Amino acid sequence: MSDQDVQAELARLKAENERLKKTASRGASLKVSEKGGVSVYGLGRFPVTLYKEQWTKLLDMADEIRAFIADNAAALKTKE
Repeated sequence: MSDQDVQAELARLKAENERLKKTASRGASLKVSEKGGVSVYGLGRFPVTLYKEQWTKLLDMADEIRAFIADNAAALKTKE
């Protein structure tokens, strides 16, 4: 591999690294799964995937979930 090839590969890898950093820092993203569910990426190591009925049920519980988190804040851990 010539010096020019090494420099070109280095530039390509730097560009790819920057692209991946931007993707990782943009937060959560949504996708339709193979089985027709809604997957949320960016919350943890694996996506959270539920069917639309499950998401609707969960979203309808949003106020209850927030109240539960507030009531149990002392016992809950935060991920840093």
